Amino acid sequence: MAGDITEDEVLQRRRRRLIFRSDHRGNKENDILLGQFAQSHVMNFDAAQLERYEALLEESDNDIFDWVAGRAEIPPEKDSDVLRLLLAFQVKF
Repeated sequence: MAGDITEDEVLQRRRRRLIFRSDHRGNKENDILLGQFAQSHVMNFDAAQLERYEALLEESDNDIFDWVAGRAEIPPEKDSDVLRLLLAFQVKF
């Protein structure tokens, strides 16, 4: 049917929402970091990676920034391939 949405379209919408959320966190440092990261990586994430990234975005801005800056140890239950990608990501100014 013409109104049916494919699984790929659902994933694309989800990716676009995550990119927007990443760029509009309220904390300027994380807006820059997560916004650029999302624009570089989210469109290539599979559904499982999107789920892990969504979970990461539920964390506080302070925790995310402290993990990336190396000021706090990452709790084992928060460690993931997506967080490791973020840690390796270099922001371009």
